[in-house]
Amino acid sequence: MASATVSVATEGVKQLSMGSSADAKPAVTANIVTRELEAGDYKKGYLQLLSQLTKVGDYDEATFKARFEEMSKQKDTYKVVVIEDLDKGAIIATATLFVELKFIRGCSKCGHIEDVVVDSTYRGLRLGLRVIEALMAAAEEAGCYKVILDCSEENVPFYDKCGLTRKEVQMVK
Repeated sequence: MASATVSVATEGVKQLSMGSSADAKPAVTANIVTRELEAGDYKKGYLQLLSQLTKVGDYDEATFKARFEEMSKQKDTYKVVVIEDLDKGAIIATATLFVELKFIRGCSKCGHIEDVVVDSTYRGLRLGLRVIEALMAAAEEAGCYKVILDCSEENVPFYDKCGLTRKEVQMVK
């Protein structure tokens, strides 16, 4: 599967253009909230949502909570944003920001956005844009000089609409 590295300096984000109002999907009408991940989100379908993106594995709530606590202790490194449909008590979108400490650029920081997924029944409602914007703001607040996001070729048009641009090549083993 082909992959693209999409990155943008936080000070140079393009203006968001989502097309004309004639093409646009209706605004989200559900009772939703964008917030940080909570330990109780295990019971709100967080892992099931992630399974729409990739293999999650089979583990219990105690394992989830242990990882949640481990990441929560590193607030300067990890920020997981979710969108919850309050009427359904379900997590419907998420993304993670990982902040890498660097020796370059005066000991600066680089943000990495990972694990972006919107529940299949909510796609097209700009929830992906909402979690990306929340994490871009968090990266800027953290002092990141750039933000990197790896994605498949098929997702490049979506990330273009989010203000990111194609740059460089990803290598994996």
